[in-house]
Amino acid sequence: MLYIWKRLINIVFIRKYEVKNKNLPPWYELSTVTFPQPIANVLVPWRLDIWTNSKLRKGVSLFRDKTTDLQNQTLRVVAFQHLPGVTKSNVSSHEAYRATIITNELESNITYFFKGVEIEILYAISKAMNFFCELYEPENVETELWGRKLPGGVYTGVIGEMVAIKADIAIGDLYYTSFLLDLMDLSSPYNTECLTFLVPESLTDVSWKTLVRPFHGVTWGILFVCLIFCIVTFHLLAKYHQHTRTVEKELTRKKTEATPKIKHKDVINLFIIPEAEKKDPNVKYTMLKQQLQSNKEVEEATGLYQFTDPMNSALYTYSMLLLVSLPKLPLGWSLRMFTGWYWLYCLLLATCYRASMTAILAKPAPKITIDTLQELVASRLTYGGWGEINRDFFKMSTDPTIQMISKNFVMVNNSEDAVDRVADATFAFYENAWYLKEAAVKRQQKFYFQRSSLKNENTSNDDDSISGLSDRALHIMKDCIINMPVSIGLQKNSPLTPRFNKYIKRIAEAGLITKWLDDAMQKVLNAEIHKEDIDNSKALMNTKKFSGALVALAIGYFISISTLIGEIVYFNYVVKKKPDFNKYQLTIRVKKAK
Repeated sequence: MLYIWKRLINIVFIRKYEVKNKNLPPWYELSTVTFPQPIANVLVPWRLDIWTNSKLRKGVSLFRDKTTDLQNQTLRVVAFQHLPGVTKSNVSSHEAYRATIITNELESNITYFFKGVEIEILYAISKAMNFFCELYEPENVETELWGRKLPGGVYTGVIGEMVAIKADIAIGDLYYTSFLLDLMDLSSPYNTECLTFLVPESLTDVSWKTLVRPFHGVTWGILFVCLIFCIVTFHLLAKYHQHTRTVEKELTRKKTEATPKIKHKDVINLFIIPEAEKKDPNVKYTMLKQQLQSNKEVEEATGLYQFTDPMNSALYTYSMLLLVSLPKLPLGWSLRMFTGWYWLYCLLLATCYRASMTAILAKPAPKITIDTLQELVASRLTYGGWGEINRDFFKMSTDPTIQMISKNFVMVNNSEDAVDRVADATFAFYENAWYLKEAAVKRQQKFYFQRSSLKNENTSNDDDSISGLSDRALHIMKDCIINMPVSIGLQKNSPLTPRFNKYIKRIAEAGLITKWLDDAMQKVLNAEIHKEDIDNSKALMNTKKFSGALVALAIGYFISISTLIGEIVYFNYVVKKKPDFNKYQLTIRVKKAK
């Protein structure tokens, strides 16, 4: 019954008293529980008023709100260190700490200082409701964390303290879930936390893609289509001019056949004989015209051969894209005009490519990160987090992707070991984004401290080995698995819950939650070492960035060797098998083929 009277505080007990004088009416005593005063082993009601003669003697309010003033009572608060709700430190600084715990470890008193968002909320509510807080931590909190259910039905950790009614309030980033609601009351959520994974960064290296990184895939596709279009256009224009020249040549030949001819032998003889100077001028004109026409035919052949053949058209068009000049300017004004505009296109394209390539080489290698659940599942990492609460969430989810994660989800009790496993690229740690940020910064500080220690211990001859020491960067996944509401825990059916909800709502509306959250994370953000800013200021070329050129060279070697092998095979198994093949007369045969 004491459990009921501690929670059913707005109750009035009515006790009837008879008087000896029967002419007088009976009187009634109105009493209630002694809340907020603690109830001992026996309930002793507190008299409110007396009802007699159809009226109250004092006229007091019978159902006043007893939670507005707790009359300096002390409430036990069980705490669990979890950023950003509660932070714990054994070193005092100039910052304001709202609570302290003195423990006796190894016969020496150690004082722990507590602060955080929930500490500030509790401090503000205690001032408004006029009560004190007695803060303590449950046993084995480092391993039991929030708590779990033992086979005998007993709970451990923070949950165990609340179920056993040893604490009035629980703080430590308690998630607003049905599991906790069955065991205790939860206040109105004061904030939502992004629960996600801490994953390793740069699992793969894309330096070999350096040559194709200046443009996106769509841009490369457009460039390829333009190249094919230009190859075909050059070839068609060259064939058109070749056809035009053939028609003109045929018309000239017919016109020449219709006019009197002078034997070629006589014309040559005229030039050989000194007396040729005395010949008729018409003879000289005819001879010079024939020589000019023959030279013009040779020029036409050399001015169109770049594009009349399809393979030559492809090679020369591609070479112009690489800013390689043509061996001879092509004939035909339409072909020349198209060549000029294509040169401008190639110049602009090459300038953009070089500028983008310079920027890429001057910047550090791009970070390959995991930002979605699909990418996380494809990475084949092992997943894990604190407590059975997180594991049960993945098991109860109906999402197929989360179900796949739950199969490989393991429980971890040591965050430092979990972060080390993440740095080894074998694990993904599940927590809220603020806690993961703190864990990553601690790992970063630990690594740089070890590196500086080694640098101080070693001599200058070992600087190369120290500079080669590097740590894998950690990344917080951008996609939130869930935006989890966070609350403060109270005893089951606690009469303080409505009042807590009211004050928490006012605190949130005033913007204090955001301010306290920034204060809790300020130390972590200030301690973060922005390695990417250091890398961005160094535009250095290294072997890893140069690997893209080596890959292109290797591809070129492979294609060339494969083509050479194909030519050898074709010559041995096709050309040699022909009946007219003669290995002693290759030159003569080639001339005949021409």
